[in-house]
Amino acid sequence: MPDKSNDGRMDYIEFPATDIARTKLFYGEVFGWKFTDYGPDYTSFEDGRLYGGFSKERAAIQGGALIVIYAHDLATMEQTVRKAGGKISKEIFSFPGGRRFHFIDPNGNELAVWSES
Repeated sequence: MPDKSNDGRMDYIEFPATDIARTKLFYGEVFGWKFTDYGPDYTSFEDGRLYGGFSKERAAIQGGALIVIYAHDLATMEQTVRKAGGKISKEIFSFPGGRRFHFIDPNGNELAVWSES
């Protein structure tokens, strides 16, 4: 009998990628994600809570859904993103509930990182 407790929950997220090796290096270095390759054009990741993948099937689209990652030390995480080759698209700013910044990954995807303080 199928488990219906996960109905309606986000289960997997997929990002476009132009360079799988560079993508793995960036996200592994910045966030510590683990990867499993499925051929030369696809890799899946695990961040400790959520699974997802990077695929060379399509190009990044600016202005789509914004994926937001948590970091308790926002300033250090911003520096880590910069050092790994990410481009900051919005410097750290305050919003109701905390602060965050946005960055562009090596594939052109825009993501954000937030913290309570």
